[in-house]
Amino acid sequence: MNANIRIQWLHKKLTMKSYPNAQRLAERFGISHRQAQRDFEYLRRELGAPVAYDNSRKGFYYESSYVLPVLLTSDNDDLYVSEAFKVQSNQELAAEESIIQMQIPFSATVEIKNKLTALELSSYIVAKQPHDRYLCEFHSVERFLGLLLSIDADFRVIEPYWLREKILRSAKRVVQNNEME
Repeated sequence: MNANIRIQWLHKKLTMKSYPNAQRLAERFGISHRQAQRDFEYLRRELGAPVAYDNSRKGFYYESSYVLPVLLTSDNDDLYVSEAFKVQSNQELAAEESIIQMQIPFSATVEIKNKLTALELSSYIVAKQPHDRYLCEFHSVERFLGLLLSIDADFRVIEPYWLREKILRSAKRVVQNNEME
């Protein structure tokens, strides 16, 4: 099983406050306990996630809000590092090297007062938060924004800031383009 899939699973469980641990991860993906520990270490050290361990719950959690970065992966792990380095340094990729861009889901906190609207967004909601707020995950920004704009209810994007700004710019453009002359 791909390490990126394990990291995505961990992120989802940590976001949902399910307190995953190395034993659960190892059992879920059929990996060694040591590899599962390395996945938690990778999340913390390499990706900068605010992961902490709760002794009373015997599992990990996020100490603060966290969004996974976009990762690049190739068909085999040996090429991954060299391809990611080329992309970061703006070097051209060789045509015979296949590279796949895989987006780890974007996350957003959205305030929704209407429970029926929350039900409409249930496929995106991964956790309920206080004050009618919901943590949503999505792979396509455009599809998620399209759905938000198509629902007939009030909502407010709490975070991330860039998503809120994108909605505001889009709304201003639509209003300007459709004003009566």
